[in-house]
Amino acid sequence: MSLPKIPGELTFCGEPVPLHDPDIKERLERELIVNVNKHASTILILKESGRWNRYLQAMLDSAAVPKEFFYLAVIESELDPMSRSGAGATGLWHFTVSTAKEYGLEISEYVDERRDAEKSTRAASEFFKRAYKKYGSWTLAAAAFNRGSKGIENAVKGQQTNNYYELYLNEETARYVYRILALKLIIEAPEKYGYNLTSSDYYQPVEYKTVIINDSIPDLPKFAKSLGVSYLTLKEHNPWIQNTDYKLVLQQGKKYKIRIPAK
Repeated sequence: MSLPKIPGELTFCGEPVPLHDPDIKERLERELIVNVNKHASTILILKESGRWNRYLQAMLDSAAVPKEFFYLAVIESELDPMSRSGAGATGLWHFTVSTAKEYGLEISEYVDERRDAEKSTRAASEFFKRAYKKYGSWTLAAAAFNRGSKGIENAVKGQQTNNYYELYLNEETARYVYRILALKLIIEAPEKYGYNLTSSDYYQPVEYKTVIINDSIPDLPKFAKSLGVSYLTLKEHNPWIQNTDYKLVLQQGKKYKIRIPAK
């Protein structure tokens, strides 16, 4: 098997990756080797990118965040809204409970908005914009999503540099941006890395019709049937609804958007 090719030039959100540095090039190569050879999971990521790429990038763009932050969601959750880390972070963006609540996402007995693609992407976008305002670097904003803003702030102050590629960081954060870059390269040109998918191999975006609810639902399976779908379909397309006694209890003044496949 041949080694994955490293491009001569590479950027993240318009910020150059210093590949002229042999250590930087080696770090990227390591992440490419690892992810190119995760055959099953990489194929599934590629297939899922067909469903999520345009949708998430459009949301990021509308929030004035570079579209390449899509690849951060890729490495966090492999584009699975139900994904959950060992530390309990969940959703497409793997928000922890504390960060989710800080950015306005509801987590209750009945609702976990970390698993709502629209609301969690808005929250992630706000995190990236705040971090960029603080550091003046989208690359550091990405690293802060992994390490936490305080952790990156301490590293920047202590080491007197705001260049991610010059910072000494914990192992996970030190690899984090390189993992993003590796998946960016693979998803943008899979054939270069041995993945030859046709357009029909990619999962397609789902077109939805929406129902706004502002009252509690005492019987979710019955509610699903009234919409012409099964409870399984309701849950699969609204993963933010918690598994609690087949009901959804709304807090006063709350309303939610239920998504049902249009076809």
